[in-house]
Amino acid sequence: MNFRKFFRSFLYAANGIYHVVKSEQNFRFHVFSAIVVAIAAWMTGLSQIEWIIIVVSIFGMFMIELVNASIERVVDLVTPELHPLAKQAKDLAAGACLVYAICTVIVGLIIFIPKWSGIIL
Repeated sequence: MNFRKFFRSFLYAANGIYHVVKSEQNFRFHVFSAIVVAIAAWMTGLSQIEWIIIVVSIFGMFMIELVNASIERVVDLVTPELHPLAKQAKDLAAGACLVYAICTVIVGLIIFIPKWSGIIL
């Protein structure tokens, strides 16, 4: 195993994360949302399994946004002009982000509403 190459791959990954944070508004929104959810989870006193579900949901959202940004870059590289298939590819990737975001909101509501129902009512 080439350890130099292995550790360099972490640097490339960190560069990708840095780039998406710097260039993608939606990713920054998800980071902000993750911070809010983490604070709410800490204040609510979630169980270990609930924390696991929240963490997997948050990092899943980060992953899908990274994939979406990657698809957008590749499509732009392949065809800088407007093309119906290029638009579809970008829209499909964005749609995947939206579907997962809706899923995470539903999961969050399932976890938080029962815990807050005594506080809210």
